[in-house]
Amino acid sequence: MPHHDATQNAVPDDVRAALEQRLTHVFSRPALLALALTHSSFANESGGGQEHNERLEFLGDAVLELCVSTELFRRFPAAREGELTAMRSKLISAAALAARARALGLDTLVMLGRGEENQGGRNRDSVLSDVLEAVVAAVYEDGGFAAACAAVGRIFAQCWPRAGEGARTAPDYKTRLQEITLRLCKDRPIYARRAAYGPEHAKIFEVALRLPDGRKFLGSGTSCKRAEQDAACNALAALENANANVAVTPASHSRAVGTDK
Repeated sequence: MPHHDATQNAVPDDVRAALEQRLTHVFSRPALLALALTHSSFANESGGGQEHNERLEFLGDAVLELCVSTELFRRFPAAREGELTAMRSKLISAAALAARARALGLDTLVMLGRGEENQGGRNRDSVLSDVLEAVVAAVYEDGGFAAACAAVGRIFAQCWPRAGEGARTAPDYKTRLQEITLRLCKDRPIYARRAAYGPEHAKIFEVALRLPDGRKFLGSGTSCKRAEQDAACNALAALENANANVAVTPASHSRAVGTDK
């Protein structure tokens, strides 16, 4: 992967725009995002006092923990402290954060020094979890706590636990959305694959969803089915905002993400 200087528009406009869409945040200071994607190994090899993302990583660790804690506190009003702590620990473990970083495509965007690159740093969970924390901090610095929480909510959209469900069960947003559109519009949503990017072993897929009323939503994931679930989740959130009687919680007979519909 070619290297870029974070001080010289390191992130191409089209790549930044795609990432901003996935984060639900448009940077007023794009240099913050470039800095978040700059690993210390790249800065050290560049010389000249090049900045890197370790300070943002430090801040992002705290911001991410607070955003996740706030969301879990809101979602589980009856949960005890120990239960909330266990859920948070699972969500923000290095492996879990690295998985979310890959889903965002950060493994293809992080700027590494040649030595770190040759040693497999682009696939290392510790590197990817750190860059995700730095990106969350960049959103926080650029847009404040509300923007950071919105981005974290989007990043973990497919991962939030549900009360009473097994650890391996994932919400089936597609089935729930279809139930709602059939009831309200007598028609089904339409999904179309939009793009795929990244290396073969870690591709990210984007899917466009069109509701019967014409509204469109995007979703991304490590497979087309996961991207469709992500798009359906976004559509359900919009419907919930428009109609307080529409619940985002999947139906009791929902199947796990990744099963054929």
